[in-house]
Amino acid sequence: MKIVDPSFAIQDDLDRSSLAVRLEACGRICYKSEDKITEDSAIPFVTKVSAHGHNSVLEMAVATFEITCRPERLGELFACQPRFLIIDPLPAGCIVTGSIRAYREMALQHGDNPIVNGILSVLHRKTPYLFESVFPADKVRPREAGLDFRKMSLSEVENMPVDLLRRHRHVGVRFVVNRAVTHELVRHRPCSFLQESQRYCRYSQDKFGNQVTFIKPMFFEKGTAEYSLWQQAMEETERLYLQLLETSTPQAARTVLPNSCKTEIIMYCNLAEWKHIFSLRTTQAAEPSMREIMIPLAAEFRKRYPLL
Repeated sequence: MKIVDPSFAIQDDLDRSSLAVRLEACGRICYKSEDKITEDSAIPFVTKVSAHGHNSVLEMAVATFEITCRPERLGELFACQPRFLIIDPLPAGCIVTGSIRAYREMALQHGDNPIVNGILSVLHRKTPYLFESVFPADKVRPREAGLDFRKMSLSEVENMPVDLLRRHRHVGVRFVVNRAVTHELVRHRPCSFLQESQRYCRYSQDKFGNQVTFIKPMFFEKGTAEYSLWQQAMEETERLYLQLLETSTPQAARTVLPNSCKTEIIMYCNLAEWKHIFSLRTTQAAEPSMREIMIPLAAEFRKRYPLL
């Protein structure tokens, strides 16, 4: 077996990548198939994901629009009861941020709404592979007078006033932690998550080193009797798991795996939500393993975004 320390990585590199590259990099964590990423694999991957309705992957990228319209036109957008969209009115219109999943769902339910149609027309032109199945080209309508749509760049979002920046700037973090920590992470709303799947990952394969990986417990010092007991339990768990894989599937064998198992999870949300998460997960009342990872993460966030 293998024992590793918990860790995190803020996904700055993906923030500057295309939507397809970002979605593939996040999506492949579920099956630990990052080795299949090539220069040309992103668009086929996300096209297949979209076609199969794997919507959780499509939550891992957002697009922000500056919309010019008369204030009364915003009522038409709000009447659609848009889910998972962040909308902030401006004197000359509004700013809208949503995930690819959110925009696709709006296409299915409210594609004829003039504002929704305008947003989708821009997205379809830029990334047809993400929207063709829900918003084909023949759905694009002529833009009405007084309506204008502009997709904002990441640098423009980062130069927004603080109150807007907190709401519209989304940041992803890739955690390597134990399963107990992820059970707590996924309670946060509104966030999006993608997690390594024990149902599909077969840890007896060469790419996993033919072994199960566990997170070092912060509760027990190495060399103590308690740590020795923990290590014995993990060794026995691994033995049983690998034995079960000889006659059953990973989804069956995983039933013996404990909370100490290493897992990878991507957590994606806006800065306002990260601020809330840190306010809860770095206090003395927080679970110790959560504090172990969240305190250094919060410090790193505040270096990059002092507004937190």
